Amino acid sequence: QVQLAESGGGLVQAGGSLRLSCVGVPHTFSPNVVGWFRRAPGKGREFVAHIGWRSDVTEYADSVKGRFTISKDNTKNTVYLEMNSLKPEDTAVYYCAATHNFFKDYSVGRAYDSWGQGTQVAVSS
Repeated sequence: QVQLAESGGGLVQAGGSLRLSCVGVPHTFSPNVVGWFRRAPGKGREFVAHIGWRSDVTEYADSVKGRFTISKDNTKNTVYLEMNSLKPEDTAVYYCAATHNFFKDYSVGRAYDSWGQGTQVAVSS
């Protein structure tokens, strides 16, 4: 298990942009996959995107495809989530998650063994 720390959340107007960061500790951070999930007020956890740590393979939820981009910098143990054209329905706490396991489907929360504390994103209309 590793420690994950998210940052970059905040309040933005609809149509605006934010970039979230997820830093992994320790220095030997080397998961299989890193993902972003979110939980909107009164709703369940929702998959957003994931990326292979040793590959550039990515997957996105349909709701964010074309607006969000997940990327990584292995030298900084960091995964980013660039969010553009934000909508009020993107308002949620965003969580970074990492897994050292191998699953068929990395869009489900149970695939991940480490989670960050979350960062709040609020989009006003």
